[in-house]
Amino acid sequence: MTEQELATHQSFLRIQMDANLQSMHVGAVMRKVKSRTWKKQRYFRLQDDCATIWYKSKKAGNAHSTFSISDVEAIREGHQSEVLLSIAGEFPADRCFTLVFRGRRNNLDLVAESAEEAQSWVKGMRKLIESLENMDEQEKLDQWISDWFKKADKNGDGRMNFKEVRDLLKMMNMDMNEDHAHRLFTKADKSQSGTLEDDEFVLFYKMLTQREEVNKIFQEYSSDGQTLSLRDLEEFLREGQLEQERVQEHAMELIERYEPSDTAKTRQAMTIDGFLMYLLSSEGSVFKPAMQQLYQDMSQPLCHYFISSSHNTYLMGDQFRGSSSVEAYIRALKRGCRCVEVDSWDGPNGEPVVYHGHTFTSKILFRDVITVIGNYAFKTSQYPVILSIENHCSVEQQRTMALHLTRILGDKLLRNTLEGKAYSGLPSPEDLKGKILLKGKKIGGLEESLSGVVEDSLAAEVSDEDDAAEIDEENDIVRRRPKKSKQRLSKELSDCVVYCKSVRFNSFKHSSVHSKFYEISSFTESKAKKHIKDAGAEFVHHNARQLTRVYPNGIRTDSSNFNPQEMWNAGCQIVALNVQTASTEMDLNDGLFSQNGRCGYVLKPAFMRSMEKQFDPDHPETQDGYRPVKLAVEVISGQQLPKVNLKEGSIVDPLVRLEIHGVLKDQAKQETRYIDNNGFNPVWRETLKFTIHVPELALVRFVVEDHDKTSKNDFIGQYTLPFSCIQQGYRHIHLLSKDGTSIPPSSLFVHIRIKEGT
Repeated sequence: MTEQELATHQSFLRIQMDANLQSMHVGAVMRKVKSRTWKKQRYFRLQDDCATIWYKSKKAGNAHSTFSISDVEAIREGHQSEVLLSIAGEFPADRCFTLVFRGRRNNLDLVAESAEEAQSWVKGMRKLIESLENMDEQEKLDQWISDWFKKADKNGDGRMNFKEVRDLLKMMNMDMNEDHAHRLFTKADKSQSGTLEDDEFVLFYKMLTQREEVNKIFQEYSSDGQTLSLRDLEEFLREGQLEQERVQEHAMELIERYEPSDTAKTRQAMTIDGFLMYLLSSEGSVFKPAMQQLYQDMSQPLCHYFISSSHNTYLMGDQFRGSSSVEAYIRALKRGCRCVEVDSWDGPNGEPVVYHGHTFTSKILFRDVITVIGNYAFKTSQYPVILSIENHCSVEQQRTMALHLTRILGDKLLRNTLEGKAYSGLPSPEDLKGKILLKGKKIGGLEESLSGVVEDSLAAEVSDEDDAAEIDEENDIVRRRPKKSKQRLSKELSDCVVYCKSVRFNSFKHSSVHSKFYEISSFTESKAKKHIKDAGAEFVHHNARQLTRVYPNGIRTDSSNFNPQEMWNAGCQIVALNVQTASTEMDLNDGLFSQNGRCGYVLKPAFMRSMEKQFDPDHPETQDGYRPVKLAVEVISGQQLPKVNLKEGSIVDPLVRLEIHGVLKDQAKQETRYIDNNGFNPVWRETLKFTIHVPELALVRFVVEDHDKTSKNDFIGQYTLPFSCIQQGYRHIHLLSKDGTSIPPSSLFVHIRIKEGT
């Protein structure tokens, strides 16, 4: 039995052994729902590979679509989307479910014909997702090869002639010399039939993907040219991977974990297959595995952490006509955001609504937003969530807001100071686990709240953001929103604010004398930049004492983002971005918060937390303990880069750019030459070198682009991580799409060396 036949047989056995998968394989007619009025019947079926869902409409004839199980992130049962909630009266919850896709792709809302059928699909999908997540790198690669074989096998006969193979190479982003390709084809055609069957194609693929650069490294350290003995592997870990601690123990662990041959394991040796599996694993990646876990001290005051934050969280698109949706809150919270914004306005029937005021964005109920936040706040991280309330409501509807907050969130909402923390400073993320904090205006301070002497209401500017923009409906242009007159703040809503009292910023000198630790000021990006330019060191000191929030200028009507790095350089904790917008800025945000278990909190460097130290982001050389480092990255090769131009016959000309983002002195970028017509296995072997003056704040971004002689280069993939999380040595960088989702098996292979010195 061939490898492909074996894989198909195993998939068939999985279907036969599982009733839910069997039901999915038979298929079902379900309603695909896009809105209250758009509900169309579609036939859905699990394909034989147990990795793809095929579907078509009854009226569409032969037209059909597919999606991969690997694209699905989660399944939600019942009315857990706005679309399904809108038809709740028509279809019961036990027949409804939602497929949530990775990245920014829209969800798929479905209604089955029966509750039993819905359960079969929910349970079956969850089993398939779990199975995919548990695959090792080799199994993922085998699945990828199988997918390409099916795409190239046009007539579905399980064989490929040379023309089909040649077309496949172009589909796979490779322009190979035809004579060389034919030689490999003939060599793989063991049956001499002029076609390749499944197992022959696997052989052809293995010959095609020989990693000469990996073989060369393997041979360099192998004593016998066949395997790496335990001593060989130790030498590789010391010299190639620049490891120093517990090297022998680590070498034994790697053999046990990645070597597929039992014979080699018995001899405490590693074959080339095991070596490549190790290099492609998470241990062989550029990111230190220990720093992907929760590793930082979480017991320091909130103001000592960078906090993953979202601006106008309710928006799915732009700031003027985009739709407002509770789905946007789910996505933000699931990606690790710990500060979300709720822009509240008076709504009909006494119910506050959330939307971008003075614009054409749609409206959602405040109570629905709070319900979703309560349900999803701690799915990804147990550390506290801050609700940044942008309050434009009347006193009456503010009372309704307070009622919803207390009733819906219950014990999750922090209503009182923590025991022993009344006047001692901000509590820590550890202290506040499982708690939701309200950020907003407050009548009086903590002192008055604790004494019980507080006015019933207060005339105040109840909203922070007075620098936003609005749309001129007649002329369809952007203009500055006029400042509102002061309005009253309800005591009920004020009482929900404890440690995050919003106050207008006066000056750093005023704050150092008069500000309280529980007060927080908000700045537009332009105001924050001005303060950084005029008094960067003072801003850092201010942020060592209390929280600061920075948000985009109102003129960013397209939901674009500013550079968050400038704000982090000054110690600003809550740097709010439009997370719905894929951008370099969001790559940086995702990169910073990819460490520490993706919990949404990252401890600031020690020199930014101390009131005794003086750190000026524009002049880091004046800092005590100033120790720049040198980074050298040899960009060796790339593997299976995705096509970006779908035009037939088009193949990428890839180049790699390395960007350093940090303090002004560290902003730098360098790039390799481009490789003509090879996105499959390009080889550069170019070394890029940098001096990094403040490594504690630096982010490193690897970018791959398709070179274009006449216009802007096309984006292929990227990967961003904190400099402090980089592993030295031979490492694979597993690339991410523009949306921040993985695109296996696309990767870069590099060698990294870091050393101290100017």
